[in-house]
Amino acid sequence: MRKSSQKEEYRGFEQGPIRPPSEAYSLLIRVTRNCPWNKCKFCPVYKGERFSLRPVEHVKKDIDALHAHVTALRGMSDDSGQISRADIDAYLAKLSGADRQAFYAALHWYAAGMESVFLQDANSMIIKPAEMIDILTHLRNCFPWILRITTYARSRTVSRIRDKDLAAMANTGLNRIHIGMESGSDAVLKMVRKGTSKQEHITAGRKVAAAGIQLSEYVMPGLGGRALSHTHATGTADALNQINPDYIRVRTLAIPNTVPLFADYESGRFEKLTDLEAAEELLLFLQHLGGIESKIRSDHILNLFEEIEGKLPEDKDRMIGVVQRFLSMDPNDRMLYQIGRRLGHLRSLDDLENTQVRGQLEELCREHGITPENADEVINEVMKRFI
Repeated sequence: MRKSSQKEEYRGFEQGPIRPPSEAYSLLIRVTRNCPWNKCKFCPVYKGERFSLRPVEHVKKDIDALHAHVTALRGMSDDSGQISRADIDAYLAKLSGADRQAFYAALHWYAAGMESVFLQDANSMIIKPAEMIDILTHLRNCFPWILRITTYARSRTVSRIRDKDLAAMANTGLNRIHIGMESGSDAVLKMVRKGTSKQEHITAGRKVAAAGIQLSEYVMPGLGGRALSHTHATGTADALNQINPDYIRVRTLAIPNTVPLFADYESGRFEKLTDLEAAEELLLFLQHLGGIESKIRSDHILNLFEEIEGKLPEDKDRMIGVVQRFLSMDPNDRMLYQIGRRLGHLRSLDDLENTQVRGQLEELCREHGITPENADEVINEVMKRFI
């Protein structure tokens, strides 16, 4: 779906609702609004929202506004790069509405070092290649010092872009594409209405790599439920083995009440994995990764193991060992780790050995009646809050 109007009136600076955790310090530039597919059963974002393409001239006006604010901030800064609160307040007093929003975006980026830019929303690669190149060129002209420009994309979209156009985008400054693979199993992809296939994932991933653009693939442990857990783990590993992406990023499934998958879960048509089962699936997934040099990242609070970080193949055994250690733990210790991790008290299995933290978690579990038998129910509710 490609919906836009070049006659649309410019309403001022815009930013979309999400970006990858790894782009927390990036400048967010909204190229498209919402998601052109918007049918994935597990995704709560953009539901009920209409997709549209922003006119390129509007995107460039946003960039120009940001450039003006960055220039002003540089003018306010002292020799150490610091800016006084009084100068910021005086500047803000002259602004209102979208101009203030643009200034705050510029200020956040300035404070973060102004190194990276992320193009929003869910699938900016859907615009015409010439338009993307125009935007990238304008960005580079306004901010020649930036080190990285990244964006989200769907595999179906990327698989249909000509190789020479992807290469041209790379040459103009597009450094990284984030793709939500979620699964490499066609059965799982169909079940959750992902709107793509394993082969399209592979084709798109290889095209991105061939263009010289970094590729970050997202996988979602638990997405196949109990019925498709094995094929989800092995099929996803197989697809990644055929792509060899720069990054594999783990995003554990959560099912808030607002997503279409919740109806399947509530009715029993979809059986959600327990943490123990999800760990077993993750172990199977890691064991089947081979012949690639990807970096694995577990940079989200929903993930049970923040320690699943490293580079393949050299860190594979260590990462597998983390999961095996969890699986071999006493049920009570597993419960304490599960609760502690999801509440942000623990970052590793070793953290459970801190007697003070362990005591706090034991008291919390006693106070709220949390046991190894009901821990997953409690965790499901906690995880919904992070969606």
